[in-house]
Amino acid sequence: MTDGGAPAWDRAALIGSPLLATVRPLLERLPPDRFPTLDELSLLARERDVRSGGGAPVVFVPATAERAGAFEAQYEIRIYREGAVPTRAGSWHDLFNALAWITFPHTKGAINRLHHDQMQLRRGEPQRGTARDVLTLFDEGGVIAACADASLSSLLVAFRWKELFWTRRADVVASMRFKVVGHAIHEIALAPYKGVTAKTLVVAVPPATLALADDALNALLDERAAAHFTAPGALASTRSLHPLPILGIPGWTAENEDGAFYDDAYVFRSGWKAEKKEAP
Repeated sequence: MTDGGAPAWDRAALIGSPLLATVRPLLERLPPDRFPTLDELSLLARERDVRSGGGAPVVFVPATAERAGAFEAQYEIRIYREGAVPTRAGSWHDLFNALAWITFPHTKGAINRLHHDQMQLRRGEPQRGTARDVLTLFDEGGVIAACADASLSSLLVAFRWKELFWTRRADVVASMRFKVVGHAIHEIALAPYKGVTAKTLVVAVPPATLALADDALNALLDERAAAHFTAPGALASTRSLHPLPILGIPGWTAENEDGAFYDDAYVFRSGWKAEKKEAP
């Protein structure tokens, strides 16, 4: 650990973490002995022609304070119009945001465009609205669950965690893949705790899709997620994204090799928690 409490840079440890497997192809290209620079991250984005929701090439720029009340300078608006993603040097949170942009460019671009459109639509209103809440939940804490067996996805959405991850453990390993999009989840993965819960988009895929190499599978799921969020009704409720206690996923922590791990009802809840009424 560093003096400030943040993890020191250790690329080998990052590459070896099952919770960071989604971005492993990019981690392998980062410097072995130091945090990547903004220019290095921008180069990776340029290689993949990553673009904002407005079509501007994405570049990672130093973060500066936004001008209060300046609509054009707001985070999502600036990204949409200029492609400039404010990024703090040495920030794990911002690093993982950059890696999400590079790994899931269509999804991130769609989220940016939808934020922009909602901000224009609701300009001057005091509430963000449900649509932006859905987008933010997935952007920060989203996981794509690719599933080739509908019976498994049914267990996930029904909160039947032990049956899913323990009783049918071998089926999950064979027929599901979990891809982390949310940069806050990746940041938490540096020091995970049992209660970490993601917001999950379940995507049905044929079995052959799960045999794709990491980059190819990420690209396919990127297209599917982008299409989902731009479809009518996708942003109507935050409950369209299913809770997922990520340390229940087989192989993501040694602790879940014991079936008793799933008996913790506080973490592996049996249904939705009470929520405040959503703003339209």
